Amino acid sequence: MRGTDRAGGRGPDGLVVVDKPAGWTSHDVVARCRRIFAQPRAGHAGTLDPDATGVLLVGLGQVTRLLQFLSGLPKRYRGEVVLGVSTSTLDSGGEVTGTWDMRQVTLADARKAAAALTGEIWQVPPMVSAVKVGGQRLHRLARAGLEVPRPARQVRVGRFEVDLAADQQVEPAGAGPVLAVEVECSSGTYVRSLAADLGRLLGGGAHLRRLRRLSVGPFSVADAATLEELAAAGPARALPAVAALAGMPVVQLGPPAVAGVAHGRVLPVAVLQDAGATGAGPWAVVDGEGQLLAVYQAHGPDRAKPVVVLEAAAGLGS
Repeated sequence: MRGTDRAGGRGPDGLVVVDKPAGWTSHDVVARCRRIFAQPRAGHAGTLDPDATGVLLVGLGQVTRLLQFLSGLPKRYRGEVVLGVSTSTLDSGGEVTGTWDMRQVTLADARKAAAALTGEIWQVPPMVSAVKVGGQRLHRLARAGLEVPRPARQVRVGRFEVDLAADQQVEPAGAGPVLAVEVECSSGTYVRSLAADLGRLLGGGAHLRRLRRLSVGPFSVADAATLEELAAAGPARALPAVAALAGMPVVQLGPPAVAGVAHGRVLPVAVLQDAGATGAGPWAVVDGEGQLLAVYQAHGPDRAKPVVVLEAAAGLGS
């Protein structure tokens, strides 16, 4: 599937799994993908901090309309928590705001504290996050030197594993041990906040360093490509639109029903159920060749309506 850009050229519609380099913002990566794929219509499914590396999902063309189904996927991270040093940004990119001698903290202590931060927890978004408060992005307020009250939000930490990091080097020296952590969590969880909370539970402070996102839903670093690899491969590295909905039930419809999908019609749920749909959706609706046409969900007890209809499907109904 391909789309038309504003200048009349044609760029791919697809999903790109990027291995984001350190020092790049998520916006920087999207801008680079626009140039690599000659596709001005692009976006990402969840910000990754500039200092962090790992999986960033970038949608191209019509797949930007599918990012809403990806942004809420669970995430998995690996990083290091430096005990005994707090920073203004809760990570290694900020200024030191406090130091503690936490050399007495044992691995058993750290694991007990991490267990207290596992499950359904309430978390206050950091000031350097992209969360909006009063219509303003927190990170913009932070750059202006402001700090505002932020309501806590409920998140889920499914796993918070702690071990001693191989690299124990930290400035200032002697502040405390460095912990290697691996976290599985819901969308909207801030690992840097987990690091800071871990430090507080252990009687001092802490910050996060060397964060790497290992996976977003079914997409892992094994699926990801660096920007250099993407530039060399070009459109060949863009996954088809249906791949962006990996994990969503797929319903394959025949020609009569496809025509209704093309016009964005509400369909009897029985039509989708006859094609194998179960539950209330959402369902990825494809044609006989497996090309994604739309995403449908239940609308009342016996009908289903489209959430997204792609342009390729609309073309079938013209």
